[in-house]
Parts: sequence; structure tokens; C-alpha cells
Amino acid sequence: MFDRRHLLRTSSAVAAGALGAAALPSPADAAGTTRLPADSDPTAGVTRTLLQEHPSPAEGWEAVQTLVQIPRHKESGRHSHPGIEVGYIIRGDVLMEFDDRPPLRLRTGDPFFIPDGVIHNARNVGTVTTMMLSTYVVDATKPLVTTY
Repeated sequence: MFDRRHLLRTSSAVAAGALGAAALPSPADAAGTTRLPADSDPTAGVTRTLLQEHPSPAEGWEAVQTLVQIPRHKESGRHSHPGIEVGYIIRGDVLMEFDDRPPLRLRTGDPFFIPDGVIHNARNVGTVTTMMLSTYVVDATKPLVTTY
């Protein structure tokens, strides 16, 4: 069984590494083009806190629960999960964007469901830090989050 705490940190570190690599100076920067400030990163400040994880009754699967916090004007970034996500908006307003369907507007108190493997992005469109409770039933042999 994989340690989801490690996987959450690893996936965040990979995403941060990819974002950091994208921020390296390009030839255009060397020519005097102004770069965007570091706080322009659309995922800056997003946190995912592991609350619990348990083996699922189905062999090779597990249930994982996280608290996701997205600051104002920020987003989770495009990603998917190796199983389903069942969620609830504790506080805030989110535009849940999908690659394969129209976006879904979610507000405080709204539940949501994301099928296995669907690429999505949660964009905070409200005035406060959004808090989402997300519960996953996922393949225990794969990373919890795959970023795109």
C-alpha cells in the first residue's frame, strides 16, 4: 500500500517542480521581456490536507479524504484521479472546469461528483478562500493526483 501523505507531497512537489521549470528564464527574458511576478502562478497557495485513508472493501482500492483550500482568484490546476471523487463545498464559490463537458458552478453547501480519470480544474470565483472536502475511492497502486 502507498502512503498517501507521501503521494500528496510528491504530486505537489512534482507540480511545483514543473511550475518552477516553466519559470526559468527563456531567451525572450534575456532579451529584456518582462516576466510575470511569482504571485501570478494560478495555483499558488492551494493546499491539500490529508484527513484520513482506509482500505476499501474492494481489493487494491482505498478511500482517501482531503481538505482542499483554494485562495481567492486561484485554482487547483488541471488534474485527474485514478478513481472517483465525491466532494462537498464547505465554503466559497468554485467553477469546476472539465475537458469533456461544460463547467459546473458550485457554491457553499453544494455536493459534486467527478468520475474516474476525468480531467478537471477547480477555479475559485468567490470572495473568500474556498474549502472543499473531497473523498476519493482510488486505485491504491497509483498516485492520487496526476497533473496536466
